[in-house]
Amino acid sequence: MRFSQKIVAAAALVAASLPFAASAQTTITGAGATFPFPIYAKWADEYKKSTNVAMNYQSIGSGGGIKQIQSKTVDFGASDMPLKAEDLAKDGLVQFPAIIGGVVPVTNLDAVKPGELKLTGPVLADIFLGKIKAWNDKAIADLNPGIKLEGPITVVRRSDGSGTTFVFVDYLSKVSPEWKSKVGVGTAVAWPEGVGGKGNEGVAQYVQRIKGAIGYVEYAYAKKNKLDHIQLKNRDGQFVQPEEASFAAASAGADWKGTPGMGVILTDQPGARSWPMTSASFILMHAKAAKPEASKEVLKFFDWAFKNGQKSAIELDYVPLPAATVTLIGAEWKKITDAGGKAVF
Repeated sequence: MRFSQKIVAAAALVAASLPFAASAQTTITGAGATFPFPIYAKWADEYKKSTNVAMNYQSIGSGGGIKQIQSKTVDFGASDMPLKAEDLAKDGLVQFPAIIGGVVPVTNLDAVKPGELKLTGPVLADIFLGKIKAWNDKAIADLNPGIKLEGPITVVRRSDGSGTTFVFVDYLSKVSPEWKSKVGVGTAVAWPEGVGGKGNEGVAQYVQRIKGAIGYVEYAYAKKNKLDHIQLKNRDGQFVQPEEASFAAASAGADWKGTPGMGVILTDQPGARSWPMTSASFILMHAKAAKPEASKEVLKFFDWAFKNGQKSAIELDYVPLPAATVTLIGAEWKKITDAGGKAVF
């Protein structure tokens, strides 16, 4: 064997003996909310290019994500509905926010431009209650003088357990006593009206296909699918557009430190610029890690995202978490330990 051949052979032998060769690839798994899927997918792509670690996220809805982490079939779950402190304790879970965004009503109407139609919370609730069935109803017409609206309304809502639904119905319950008493709040409710689509994707597709439709999706889906969003009257009586600035305004006063499990609900917040259906999306992990190395990789991913993913988040109209909130999250991460009680990250 020539000298050069010996060098190549020796190098191959060393590479094969390393426990984590350069070609090796770790994969972490998560499942849950469709609300943050666009940004998680973007972060995952950038993170893999940077670290060669893949993040496989199943966009199955918050209800599915909660079930998957409870049954320990994924490394992390994701939900737009924060779990209460007693539920976290019962299942031995740690919860922290990852991103902030907005849920927006979207329509398929020929007569209006994107962001032109105005609605109030009570009118929106009456539409989804099935009380307002036509676009030329006086309650809608009075809010939109000069716009010719006509035809029947088709309500499109989620068919699966969904954190996006939780945000939407939590807001409706705050502005409509009838909604609160008849339908209530949850990731899934007994809808009095409408056709169901699975995931934000399914709702977006139905709204695109049905003239006169109204539905609700996370804002990134509205932009991606070029759906017409509405203006919504907020708690301060101002009509506002859904955008990064109005989501940020709604989250400005969030008390992350004083809320158990950091489970802040951001719907119907005060402030002249606040979007009424703003929400954080949350990550759920087991406090006693069954697979400490996998849990460590999850936390490394989100640590990287908090430090390097702000630009991508803003481009997709999400609101990155402020530095002070990220510091608080770091304290929550210390609760995630191996069998010996040592923090995994």
